[in-house]
Amino acid sequence: MNALLKIGCLAIYLLALVGLFLPLPFGAETALCYVAAMLLAAHLLEALVMFRHVRRYPGPLATSLLLTLLFGFLHWWPLRQQESR
Repeated sequence: MNALLKIGCLAIYLLALVGLFLPLPFGAETALCYVAAMLLAAHLLEALVMFRHVRRYPGPLATSLLLTLLFGFLHWWPLRQQESR
């Protein structure tokens, strides 16, 4: 399930990026750009609020921040679960 949600996030970002350069069916470019911008803004806020969990990632902090910006709670929620064990 987690993988499907991550694929969905990436699809929104990719379609929004494509929509900047090419017309999409039904004029979806503008809507996708707004949705992608709102997702990135929400995930940025998540990264700031949940930084305690984001930094628990075993790799570099920059990688964890990037993954949080892309996927939000889909990235830091499992890190939070590890903390409670």
